[in-house]
Amino acid sequence: MSRISFLPDKFSSLIFAMLVLATLLPISGQAAHYFNILTNVAIALLFFLHGAKLSREAVIAGITHWRLHLFIFAATFVMFPLLGFLLKPIIEPLLGSSLYLGILYLCLLPSTVQSSIAFTSIAKGNVPAALCSASASNIIGMFLTPVLVSWLITQQHVEHQSSNFGAATNIILLLFVPFVLGQLLRSTMQPFLKKHASSVKLVDQGSILMVVYSAFSEAVIEGIWHQVSSSTLIYLLIVCSGLLAIMMLLIHFSSKKLGFNSADQITILFCGSKKTLASGVPMAKILFAGQPFGLILLPLMLFHQIQLITCGILAQKFSKKTDT
Repeated sequence: MSRISFLPDKFSSLIFAMLVLATLLPISGQAAHYFNILTNVAIALLFFLHGAKLSREAVIAGITHWRLHLFIFAATFVMFPLLGFLLKPIIEPLLGSSLYLGILYLCLLPSTVQSSIAFTSIAKGNVPAALCSASASNIIGMFLTPVLVSWLITQQHVEHQSSNFGAATNIILLLFVPFVLGQLLRSTMQPFLKKHASSVKLVDQGSILMVVYSAFSEAVIEGIWHQVSSSTLIYLLIVCSGLLAIMMLLIHFSSKKLGFNSADQITILFCGSKKTLASGVPMAKILFAGQPFGLILLPLMLFHQIQLITCGILAQKFSKKTDT
């Protein structure tokens, strides 16, 4: 019945359930360590399956789709920072200087990797292009974001780049290596993938749920609900939601205006509108040493959860629209 069409789908409900579970029972200590290892295994398996599913021609087309990659790069590192600066007269008086600094910092971060690609896959977008663009954004962002922060925020040269090489190495080992292995074993894996399509979907969605629970558990343990007043938290939620909505609308209409097909539009939307918590937290520890670190990270933590919920809903909507 149409009257219940507004209700969230099962996957979106599961994402919200992970947020509630992390708030009530956050995972920590040794359990969190082992859960993080398990999450990494799930992510590696996700990219192995993507490599096994995709044809060699589709991968080459994804790599060479330079217009799409340029658009996502511009959305991530040009449109987002400009929007953060333009909204300063509204955001800073409303939230204060520390929280505005956090808003500006999230605008300078690269895109997420695994969730961008997983959502693109669920929504039936251009997965090879998403893999290339989101991974490149994250690797480039390891070096570009500190430069942007030093130029636009601290106005100081940022040192300590060695950890960036480690993060880039982790991206290659966790994402590209499994993907390449999947490509090499594609002919062997095809019968299994066709027979167990539901299991492949479970890996897609399960990896996202694991990332949500792990990330929000860490935020809860850090004291996310005790650092600001309830009214400021509401304002921050509104600002983060508005920022995401504005960027998604700009990306959607711009990509449509530039003539990208529907699959590419989905890829651009999910890769260009998201910001990484996984890379943002360790970089912030270096870039903002001695500053109110918790408050600077709070906007990113909330934005990260909002984008996952929003993209989860949109991915399912796009998937159902494609199937009809």
